[in-house]
Amino acid sequence: MEAPLIDFGELPQEVNNLLQRGVAAYRTDRAEADALFRQAWALAPQEFAAYFCLYKIHTYMGNLAYAAKVAREGMSEAARQAGWSVDPARWPSNEAASGGPARFALFTLKALIFIELKRNNREAAIRHLATLELLDPSGSVGWTVISQLAQGIQRD
Repeated sequence: MEAPLIDFGELPQEVNNLLQRGVAAYRTDRAEADALFRQAWALAPQEFAAYFCLYKIHTYMGNLAYAAKVAREGMSEAARQAGWSVDPARWPSNEAASGGPARFALFTLKALIFIELKRNNREAAIRHLATLELLDPSGSVGWTVISQLAQGIQRD
């Protein structure tokens, strides 16, 4: 087998295969990529990589409502695995930037902010950004770039 297109980390082989096929398909057949990512998600909804693939491709394709939905579901799954509330405002800041589910939750909150900005839902984006700033003051998940983008949008 050839080298994977993306290193998704430790995943069941069948899930990884579906995701790799989806990544390859995205270049030429977005519907096929979407179907493969959804199949991986259905097979292993506890694995974060399928959420990431789905919200990312739907953001790229402009399906922003669906991208936001998948991002929220991914955050909820990560919060569940971390033993947190589904409400990001109630997440513990002292553990937030660690690895595993906590990091995925923060990273996906950052993605949701970007999606909400693209949806022109500035109020939700700014609210989530304020939460993320408290949870990850060092900016370890890269939210500072999104913050600059949000500030630029607010000035326009």
